[in-house]
Amino acid sequence: MGLFGLFRRPRHERSGFMLYGVAVAAAREPDFYAELGVPDTAAGRFELVALHVALLIRRLRGEGTKVGDALAQAVFDAMFSDMDLNLREMGIGDMTVGKRVKMLWEGFHGRAQAYAEAIAAGDEAGLAAALARNVWVREDAPEGSAEALAAQALRIDGVLAGQALAELLQGRVHFA
Repeated sequence: MGLFGLFRRPRHERSGFMLYGVAVAAAREPDFYAELGVPDTAAGRFELVALHVALLIRRLRGEGTKVGDALAQAVFDAMFSDMDLNLREMGIGDMTVGKRVKMLWEGFHGRAQAYAEAIAAGDEAGLAAALARNVWVREDAPEGSAEALAAQALRIDGVLAGQALAELLQGRVHFA
């Protein structure tokens, strides 16, 4: 490895951060909050970011290659690096940031798995139920919102499936 190997950045780090940034921008679309009634809170925004990142990671892992897996890991790393930074900016103390990030990490994995299983099974109702459970934790989802969000997630999954790995490696992705 040598001394310079200590300072080398992971191969797909830049692309991972770029893809994550696009996922965050997609999750901030006002229609999610205005039309579907997703709570416009830190928790509600996290849920939509988690959904978009989970769909992106599903696409990358679905490639079935080391490159796809490495890029998926880079997106995941970018997300939780950002979560760490955001918690610190919100004033969470250094002693508890790690615990909070771990809690978010575990929650993300559970959500990503539930969403991926429902999508793989073609279970739109199951996906809507998982979204309702996670997105509208403190309140009931407005009538039809979970189903509409599930339909949107399935559309996004289809859009992502049609995008070439070469474009994703360049940090270019479209969620619309």
